[in-house]
Amino acid sequence: MEPKTELEQAVADLLVATLNLETRVEEIDPLAPLYGDSGLGLDSIDMLELALGISKQYGFQLRSDSSDNVRVFASLRALCQHIDQNRVR
Repeated sequence: MEPKTELEQAVADLLVATLNLETRVEEIDPLAPLYGDSGLGLDSIDMLELALGISKQYGFQLRSDSSDNVRVFASLRALCQHIDQNRVR
């Protein structure tokens, strides 16, 4: 498994806490898919809750109608890259 960056660790913590996952943060592979049957297996409701948590934590909106969402939510690493580019500092 790939090591996590500091941001990936923070977002993994947020993901587990927001969605009350039984998966431990240490078990989340930054390159594994977040959505669908593989990886974490999150569904559309999970993604909406995660987007809300990210909005509160990082100060920008993830839009449900964005054509970039497939790319943004592809993995923890992809999500963190998007957060890093868009967060309010």
